[in-house]
Amino acid sequence: MTDWELRPALMADVEGVAELRAVVMRPDLERLGRYDEQRVRQRLRDGFTPAHTWMIEVDGAPAGCVALRPTKTAYWLEHFYLDPDSQGRGIGSAVLSRLLERCDREDAVVRLNVLQGSSARRLYERHGFTVESEDAVDVFMVRRPSSPGDRDHSVGTRPGESSLSPSPARSGLHP
Repeated sequence: MTDWELRPALMADVEGVAELRAVVMRPDLERLGRYDEQRVRQRLRDGFTPAHTWMIEVDGAPAGCVALRPTKTAYWLEHFYLDPDSQGRGIGSAVLSRLLERCDREDAVVRLNVLQGSSARRLYERHGFTVESEDAVDVFMVRRPSSPGDRDHSVGTRPGESSLSPSPARSGLHP
């Protein structure tokens, strides 16, 4: 597999992530009749929180992002975008596995929403997410923590990779 790592996001990353979101989401939003060139970028800008976001780098170059926003009852997996050139290479699955392993250690529920008809839904289902509710545009999914015997302990930080979180206070997740 290609070398990848997570690094903490900075506010300076917001415009690059907004552009990536527009590229990645465009086909699904157009299919649903909801693509708006300005709105797709502004929604990212409005919800971008560097303290809960990591940039995905592939072979040393920016290739995506992912956010895990804590609430009182769960983490919300948000802004998970991977450059189309990096998709289909196992990177998204590896990133998601790392995040979920840490959530499992905290016995934390993870929630997300995905657009109706998005191929990303299959990725989430493979990682244990189930549909909680849906409407004409969104599918809301949830993943309860796996039991210790079900966990894949092979997922972790490899030499040369950054940990998921530079400090426990940053997101509540402990590497």
